[in-house]
Amino acid sequence: MPEDSVLAKARARGSELGLTPIQPGGGSALRALAAATHAKAVVEIGTGTGVSGLWLLRGMRPDGVLTTMDAEAEHQRYARQAFLEAGFPPGRARLITGRALEVLPRLADAAYDLVFVDGEKYEYPQYVAEAQRLLRPGGVLALDNALWGGRVLDPAARDSETLAVRETVKWLREAPDWIPALLPVGDGLLVAVKR
Repeated sequence: MPEDSVLAKARARGSELGLTPIQPGGGSALRALAAATHAKAVVEIGTGTGVSGLWLLRGMRPDGVLTTMDAEAEHQRYARQAFLEAGFPPGRARLITGRALEVLPRLADAAYDLVFVDGEKYEYPQYVAEAQRLLRPGGVLALDNALWGGRVLDPAARDSETLAVRETVKWLREAPDWIPALLPVGDGLLVAVKR
């Protein structure tokens, strides 16, 4: 699905800051996942300039609230601007400035329909552990960059980020509490439903 001018501007702002927002195919998948789960409460790890948040908000229920976190206040300022430009009232998005692993423990257990992860790759295993606690049964976890530029599939790639993403993908594939699927969009979107 093509992006509208609001998404294009948010993507351009991200590029100016050196960020790589989710690609349109992955964004469309997020919107569909939010709609399929009738998402009222969504957590996003890695606000960026609001690209993925816009896709999520567009799939969520009209009364839904996106809780999104990023360590960079400047990123969130741009995301807030994008959400307003898209016509979402301020109450639809709760933007929290801080490191995800410091913010996530303060969120309520089993209170969320969807958790989207696009944060620090070396922290993916901890994000998944938090998501397992945060999601209601039947809730959905979505991990961006599950292929990490093809490095996850390359056994010679041994850097800490690749190892963390690879370990997370393998764990979700084998864990009895999850029903996973790897969507071949963008840089790979791993989706897992909590049993």
